[in-house]
Amino acid sequence: MSKFYFGGTSGSVSSDDEDNLPYPEALPRSDFLAPTFSAPAYLSTLSERHQTLEDLRSDLRERSQALSKELLDLVNTNYEQFLSLGSDLKGGEEKVEDVRVGLLGFKRGIEDVRGKVRERRGEVEGLLGEKKGVSKQIALGRKLLEVDERLEELEDRLMVASLGKTVDGSEEDSWSDSEDEDEDDEELAVAGGAGGTSTKKLQRLVVDCRRVEALTENIGKEHPFIVAQQSRIIRVRNTILLDLSTALKQTAVIGESGKTRLIKILSIYREFGADAEAVKVLRDLKSR
Repeated sequence: MSKFYFGGTSGSVSSDDEDNLPYPEALPRSDFLAPTFSAPAYLSTLSERHQTLEDLRSDLRERSQALSKELLDLVNTNYEQFLSLGSDLKGGEEKVEDVRVGLLGFKRGIEDVRGKVRERRGEVEGLLGEKKGVSKQIALGRKLLEVDERLEELEDRLMVASLGKTVDGSEEDSWSDSEDEDEDDEELAVAGGAGGTSTKKLQRLVVDCRRVEALTENIGKEHPFIVAQQSRIIRVRNTILLDLSTALKQTAVIGESGKTRLIKILSIYREFGADAEAVKVLRDLKSR
């Protein structure tokens, strides 16, 4: 045995003294498990340990061999468990197949739902398109009814303007308010009562006729209903032009007192887009 000891004085030591020394305890295993373990630092803590350097080396060597054996046993144990894993999983194919079949069924169910959603989406889009078409037809129908109502009203008013009564024989008071009638009477009085229909009534007729024409343009003159109403529209327009012509002729012969009324009638011609008709009437009057 080596004669070198940790923690003793230098010099030789007899065999009897060496045998009388206490046998050192085994190094704690926990000392080697510290995260900050350092071999030099650890050896420096063994200065009071009654053990020769050779004995310490032998102890550490045996501990290393024991650790290697434990590691080998641990690897062998885990390896045997790993090898037995295949046999432990024997018979799991049925479960895997069940899971696979379940997934395929779920996938098929999703595809069915998607197909139904696409089908329903097509139906909804078709219904929305149909609804949009119906809405357009309803709007068109309302416009057509408005054209017919305005034409009928114009026809009634033109009869009022010429006969002084409506179709059912009622008085003209419902067609104009009292304030406008007073203005019309005053205008006709200034013109000497020879002007016939007042300019306000003529202007209303023109405005309503222009609205009917604008509606027919919006609907489309090629529409069968509009084509069928062309004769009524032309008749109404010609009747208004005839009333304007009569009013213009009657006012033109009055002279200076009918100048204001004459200007109003000419402005109504312009609003009606019939300037050429007014010029033609005035030329006919001058040529006489």
